[in-house]
Amino acid sequence: MSVIWYECKVKYPKLDEVSGTKKLKTEPFLVDAVSYTEAEKRITEEMQLYLSDGEGILITNIKVANYAEIHPFENADRWFKAKISLIAFDEESGKERKTNEYLLVQANDVKEAYENTMHAMKDTMGDFNIPSIAESPIVDVFPYFTGEEENSERLEEFMRLKESVPADNAEDEALALEDSLTEAE
Repeated sequence: MSVIWYECKVKYPKLDEVSGTKKLKTEPFLVDAVSYTEAEKRITEEMQLYLSDGEGILITNIKVANYAEIHPFENADRWFKAKISLIAFDEESGKERKTNEYLLVQANDVKEAYENTMHAMKDTMGDFNIPSIAESPIVDVFPYFTGEEENSERLEEFMRLKESVPADNAEDEALALEDSLTEAE
């Protein structure tokens, strides 16, 4: 099951640690959702933990985030964007091809982010390198499933929402063609 991450920029009152007063801040958060509408709903629900009674939020932007994977690590408080170049050799042309993807890795500093990225990539069969790691402005990440769910309410809601999203016709046609070829054998 592929995961779609949405980056949501949210303006909300946040306690300024220096002055001790609340100031309006706009910060990006990441949520796992099946649509923009659900991303808006989820970020609104998740942000309730950051608010006092009577306070509200303003969602200023929602966009699909370009992360192939998210890797949280315990005892880390910052997020880093790691650019991974997957290296493949094209036998026809005889050239090396690079495909870039981005990971969001939790760590305390760049060195630890590199180590955590290497740990996340340890089972990768092909060659890769890490051309860059930079601190991300992402404040927090809200996955749909944390692995700690005790009841299946959230899973049922997810499946209901997923089924309500129209499927891509080309994908359906490809599956139908594959089924007809399998039946012919």
